[in-house]
Amino acid sequence: MTVRIGNCSGFYGDRLSAMREMLEAGELDYLTGDYLAELTMLILGRDRMKDPTLGYAKTFLRQAEDCLGLALDKGVRIVANAGGLNPSGLADALHAVNDKLGLSAKIAYVEGDDLIARAAELELGNPLTANAYLGAWGIVECLNAGADVVVTGRVTDASVIVGPAAAHFGWQRDDFDQLAGAVVAGHVIECGTQATGGNYAFFTEIADLDHPGFPIAEIEADGSSVITKHAGTGGAVSVGTVTAQLLYEVAGGRYAGPDVTARIDTAELTQVGPHRVRISGVVGEAPPPRLKVSLNSLAGFRNEAVFVLTGLDIEDKAALVQRQIEGGLVRRPAELDWSLARTDHADADTEEAASALLRCVVRDSDPKVVGRGFSSVAVELALASYPGFTLTAPPSHGEPYGVFTPGYVDAKQVPHVAVLPNGARVDVEPTAEVRDLENVAEPDLPLPLNAGPTTRVPLGAVAGARSGDKGGNANVGVWVRTDEEWRWLAHVLTVDEVKRLLPEAADLTVTRYVLPKLRAVNFVIEGILGQGVASQARFDPQAKGLGEWLRSRHIDVPNELLEGKAL
Repeated sequence: MTVRIGNCSGFYGDRLSAMREMLEAGELDYLTGDYLAELTMLILGRDRMKDPTLGYAKTFLRQAEDCLGLALDKGVRIVANAGGLNPSGLADALHAVNDKLGLSAKIAYVEGDDLIARAAELELGNPLTANAYLGAWGIVECLNAGADVVVTGRVTDASVIVGPAAAHFGWQRDDFDQLAGAVVAGHVIECGTQATGGNYAFFTEIADLDHPGFPIAEIEADGSSVITKHAGTGGAVSVGTVTAQLLYEVAGGRYAGPDVTARIDTAELTQVGPHRVRISGVVGEAPPPRLKVSLNSLAGFRNEAVFVLTGLDIEDKAALVQRQIEGGLVRRPAELDWSLARTDHADADTEEAASALLRCVVRDSDPKVVGRGFSSVAVELALASYPGFTLTAPPSHGEPYGVFTPGYVDAKQVPHVAVLPNGARVDVEPTAEVRDLENVAEPDLPLPLNAGPTTRVPLGAVAGARSGDKGGNANVGVWVRTDEEWRWLAHVLTVDEVKRLLPEAADLTVTRYVLPKLRAVNFVIEGILGQGVASQARFDPQAKGLGEWLRSRHIDVPNELLEGKAL
């Protein structure tokens, strides 16, 4: 019997009305939410520093107050990782909401991921937060005990979907193929509307994207699934939208988790109806023996000034203000970075179109150095620098910034505890069978396309892309939609070609992974994001637009692949 699992959140700050929309628009068995990301853990860590009773996603509590009664009436059980750094605190707050509303919801939570008190012992340094990625089996224990609502700390994003499926079907710990199928389905719907047309490369092909619906995974007992959405909601579910999300923030063919390693390279996608994509054939393997740990640390203080340079002599104006700033600093910050975005156009018909942006970013351990020590120098140039001097905004006093680093610990050293609705605590043992993670052997490439004449056009004329961040690294997945396009892409889009197309990656380590069943190649670019999103090391700190930049770059494409394409 199919279990129907919907998702209503892809990040902390996602559409607040989505929980009610998902409950009212159609039938569900479970409703899940993913509220955590690398940056979110840092934000919650700072919340907890100010108030030890916080550290969870407060928006989830607001949604629960609005929708808990509706969920109980419809028999929909809720599973979310909104507990963040304080799942017990969120459970207490939910109990208060439950009592206030006069409801009888059974509330449970999962904890054990928070390793901050043992960070030194586990050789994890001295971070602000240290959270191991737990799996789905604590959720299963809570659901089997009758919980209507389960909140967790740092479980993997897909675990909030895997847990309900495993509980529903009674899967065992070594049912790796079934678990892997649920992980892949969970990976597709965990980011909410990215599975229904959001952030989709070919978005102009979607008729109604103004208010896309959130996704649903209809999971079967064998782990296969159909990705869909409620009837009448906006957006689209297609092989393309599902492919794009499968490529999001992954590396090669093996997608490791605490319960199973899912072979993404085995997934087969089939359009089986309007807004219905079947995922089948996913193979699972034993998980690795170590768990990944999300480590966030406060690294210092950051400030920036953005100078608007208008009209003529842009390069000379930039050089002048750079000399003036650096010459006027009493103490040079530990890091001082300049970047010039040539957004200006010659003979422009608006002042904004005639302007470029010069950005100066400073970082230091001393807030005074990046605060008044930097801001005053920038402001004092207002009447003494290049013609037309102006800033997009006055520099601030400087703000603390963080860095993310991954850690790894033996799964046996991490507690995994399900706290049931009656308060009983159940210890969840790690999976007994493990397997060291290895790269998948390079698959055979298709025969090259015997192409004739070519035309130099943007790569995006034929290829889609989806990019994202993993710490300081970025991944860019590129896919095409026909076998002929795949025969071309697989041979042309090499590491060297990506480095040519993306000069920012030219001196970095880039690794290519080939995924033939998805007609895709995935590139991991190491270090392009510095020390991660919180460090704001790059114009696009989460690499969200990196794939679109790649698609905009020009490349020679066979004319036969361009027939019927709008160029």
